[in-house]
Amino acid sequence: MAADALTPVHLDHIIDGLAANPALPAPMIRRLFARRQGFGQVAGRPDLTEAMVAEIVATDDHWLLHSLALNDRLPDRFRIRLAAHRDSGVRIALALRAESAPREMPERLIDDPDPKVREHLAKGDHTPPDLRARLAADPDPAVRAALAKHWTQAPEAVRRVLLTDPEADVRAAACATYFARLPHPVPPADLVPALLADPVTRAGAVVHAVLDADAFQRLAEDPADDVRAELARHPDLPPPVREALAVDPSPHVRVKVFARPDTPEDERARIHTSVHELARSMADPGPDADDEAILQWYRDSAAPTDLRTLRLPWVTADPLPHLDSPYVSFRASAAASKALPAEAVARLLDDEEEIVRLTMAGTAPYLVGLATAESIERHRDRHRRRGRLTLWWEKAGILPFPPATLRRFATDPEPRLRSLAPRDPDLPPELAEQLARDPDYRVRLAVAAHRNLPFPSLLRLLADPSEHVAQAAGASPFLPVERMDRLLTLAGL
Repeated sequence: MAADALTPVHLDHIIDGLAANPALPAPMIRRLFARRQGFGQVAGRPDLTEAMVAEIVATDDHWLLHSLALNDRLPDRFRIRLAAHRDSGVRIALALRAESAPREMPERLIDDPDPKVREHLAKGDHTPPDLRARLAADPDPAVRAALAKHWTQAPEAVRRVLLTDPEADVRAAACATYFARLPHPVPPADLVPALLADPVTRAGAVVHAVLDADAFQRLAEDPADDVRAELARHPDLPPPVREALAVDPSPHVRVKVFARPDTPEDERARIHTSVHELARSMADPGPDADDEAILQWYRDSAAPTDLRTLRLPWVTADPLPHLDSPYVSFRASAAASKALPAEAVARLLDDEEEIVRLTMAGTAPYLVGLATAESIERHRDRHRRRGRLTLWWEKAGILPFPPATLRRFATDPEPRLRSLAPRDPDLPPELAEQLARDPDYRVRLAVAAHRNLPFPSLLRLLADPSEHVAQAAGASPFLPVERMDRLLTLAGL
């Protein structure tokens, strides 16, 4: 069957791709305004004219307006107009994009009847501070809790209000062990005693408290393991209390002791062994377990992973003694240092653990040789095929390759390396065509929008069994206009 005769099996996804296609002509953009499938992606285009925006607003379609409200290029007058729209989903979307809005828009939304709108304004770092501060007195506790969790650098007067809020959930969010933004806030010293006495804020207050011997002992016996875990981080923790926490029933607490710079190495080794043993012996929560028990089980069972993924600033600050550490997290923390000599960088780039190699490659990409970069990429693919949990990320800039290497990758046995080949903008058409027939959809996805992909191959990708590949083909700016027109007609547009 000729490629031209193939029928797309994922037409809706192709139209989604067309909606984002930068080469789609203006008349065809307008044809998409009549579409009622999908999520109104066309309204998110950066090239919409004011006349087009007015046409979208006139449709009053929920998804088109929702996508339009999320569009960073939306003219101010339309933002202000949509701030009064009856659909709260549209107003929530506007609140999510307040960073590019005129002040008049958040002024209109700050007293919105839907608390979700106000909650997103509370979370937004670009909400004007004076308006944001008003939300500390919002009638909905969820809004105040969101403000406490996200506005970590709020003025002290605002944080005092949140730390002393009558609702426990708000106080817990204002004095927590985790915040949505860095740096974490430090509670005013005069409030710490009351925060320490309050069960919902105790864990968040522990590390900021000045404690005597009796208080250390009392907190080491607190029934809440998050309190004991935070106590294990206290800078003035006495050695006897540290030793007691090193054998705490909760592996979550032991991990915190493991991470301390003053923990003796023999004690650290015992913790490492015991955490893995505890995790292996833990029984799954039964069918009658409550939410708290299930949460506790997840936290404890994650402790071995926590040991691997810890990032230790004190190790990064003095990395050389830890290059040969038996602990992955110590070597990865050392690899985050920008002050390592070349021989240390080479050693960590050759580490047996992927997370160490990738951390080092991200810290000093200019020292990653071509052979080492290829080895890192090859191992990333192999580990994923084995189903092994790895922490890796897709960053084109971390490990760049010259065109000759990318072209060699096009015929490599490893799918991941083949998927890198289209990063060569001048990839020969015959190689692009070969990649478009690859059995691995990730490879076909990577080449779908390449400028040197032959037209028959692009047509085949429009009929690809993978919806992701078909959508990428629809988004290709090298798709001929007459083909775009045919696809829109086929979709009834």
